[in-house]
Amino acid sequence: MNSGLKPRLSFWQVWNMCFGFFGIQYGFGLQQANLSPIFTYHGASYDQLPLLWLAGPITGLLIQPLIGAISDRTWTSFGRRKPFFLWGAIIGSVAVLFMPYVPELWMVVGLFWILDAAMNTAMEPYRAMVGDMVNREQRPFAFALQTFMISGGQILASLMPVIMIGFGVSAVTDGTFIPDIVKYSFVCGVVVIIITAIWSFIKTKEYPPENIEVFQAENKGKVISSILPDLWSAFKDMPMSLRQVWWVKLVTWFGLPLMWQYLSLSIAYHVYDAPTPDAAGFAEGTAQGGTAFAVMHISTLVMSFFIAKTIHKFGDNKVYALCLAIGGLGFLSMQLTTDLYLTLACMALVGIGWAGVITVPFIICANVAPAMRIGVYMGLLNAMICLPQIMEMLTIGLIFDSVLGGDPRNALALCGLLFLVGAVLALRINSGNDTLTSQNNEKQQEQA
Repeated sequence: MNSGLKPRLSFWQVWNMCFGFFGIQYGFGLQQANLSPIFTYHGASYDQLPLLWLAGPITGLLIQPLIGAISDRTWTSFGRRKPFFLWGAIIGSVAVLFMPYVPELWMVVGLFWILDAAMNTAMEPYRAMVGDMVNREQRPFAFALQTFMISGGQILASLMPVIMIGFGVSAVTDGTFIPDIVKYSFVCGVVVIIITAIWSFIKTKEYPPENIEVFQAENKGKVISSILPDLWSAFKDMPMSLRQVWWVKLVTWFGLPLMWQYLSLSIAYHVYDAPTPDAAGFAEGTAQGGTAFAVMHISTLVMSFFIAKTIHKFGDNKVYALCLAIGGLGFLSMQLTTDLYLTLACMALVGIGWAGVITVPFIICANVAPAMRIGVYMGLLNAMICLPQIMEMLTIGLIFDSVLGGDPRNALALCGLLFLVGAVLALRINSGNDTLTSQNNEKQQEQA
């Protein structure tokens, strides 16, 4: 069905389509808030953390473009994208269940690889399905609703250790074992991931290709063999605005892993004066890292109500740049305080930056990508965030003690500087010409 002629969906149709994203992001939120502390409980040092986090970007780089290309050429009795996100959610939930219980560091790392591979398998089809199902006018709202789901899932995941403390669950640890507050949070994650994925799977009906017989005949036996040619062709024909988005992603996504790797440790270090797992207050300090992530995602959730309207009014590049600039100032402001509440206030600013990161590029992509190649371009867009993360994880350990002074808070300041550079680069994005070209192509396809 032509993307410009797709029917207007009701609020609840879009909600049901996006609801599974809540569970997927709960899984991501658990690992973002808790993985570095889990690694340190198993004996990892600060400078080793970036290498241990490599699973995320490598699996994203390999899996998301492949899933995008495969799903573009797939149609089953269950739909195009739905089988991928359901199986990704099921496999990811198994990894979430076992991660805090395994006794060795290498086992945690192995489950992390499985979790991220599964979550990436589930996430890319959710992005592409919005492009498939939602008309151009409603796309900013649909992606903003996905931002709402991302924030909601990660708020819940981030707050779970603190919620567990409130219910009297033990936070006791001697630095060599994972406390119960983390273990029970992961068990809850399994339930959330499975329920939300099944809900979207049942409640969403995907549009079939316009001529299903021709589509199946053209792709019969060619889905796997066509992957690399499709990816190479899409890369060569990539709209200019997506090439400009790449430069923004290069700098911002080099910095963002520093937040996940070092935020909880920075709060324990500077707010609770607990730099190591055996120090008093380390477990509580890293649990407050979850609170900081929750504040960030609350801020992002609030922004999701406004970002679609501001993009319609001011343009995607200006909104992108402003969000990144505010986020960068939030990271840099953490250098000025050791107070928990002021640190949380800084994270509210970071949440505005995160709203731009997870919303605007996908709106640009859905508007400029050819209708029949949305999956592969969403996959390539997600792959763009993987290369800079790999670069960060291979290099930060080499400069952590020297350039960053062995201090996790300095890593957050570096992230802030990179966000400010990204804000300047975002102003160069001009998606207007690519959007017009995409609209003309769609009209020509409909006339044909």
